[in-house]
Amino acid sequence: DAGQEQLGRRIHYSQNDLVEYSPVTEKHLTDGMTVRELCSAAITMSDNTAANLLLTTIGGPKELTAFLHNMGDHVTRLDRWEPELNEAIPNDERDTTMPVAMATTLRKLLTGELLTLASRQQLIDWMEADKVAGPLLRSALPAGWFIADKSGAG
Repeated sequence: DAGQEQLGRRIHYSQNDLVEYSPVTEKHLTDGMTVRELCSAAITMSDNTAANLLLTTIGGPKELTAFLHNMGDHVTRLDRWEPELNEAIPNDERDTTMPVAMATTLRKLLTGELLTLASRQQLIDWMEADKVAGPLLRSALPAGWFIADKSGAG
């Protein structure tokens, strides 16, 4: 929404950019993908290369952490790239958050004034379309309920 990126911009990448678990990006080596397609792949399919390519566009893990800090989240931090950030070592504070910090950040993004209404709706649409954990979670929901999520591991 800051006008620094365009969802329609195509990003080209190579075989060397592919990392473990990249089910969408591995199919587009010849034509690349738009920022919109990369966002969808990262959120709905947990595509690790898509996440890394998007991180690159904003300046890397430290810039994402700075963005979160500017939003008021002084707990969440991203230090590494996919797939290394999924490594969980006891007492290692890298790549961590807390439930209240994540919930507060999501509330600000999805219901606050940080994003335009259209951008908030796009983010919700991607999260509702999650194909990784969503089917498991959705099967337990009462009729008429919906879930919007972005699962993760590590």
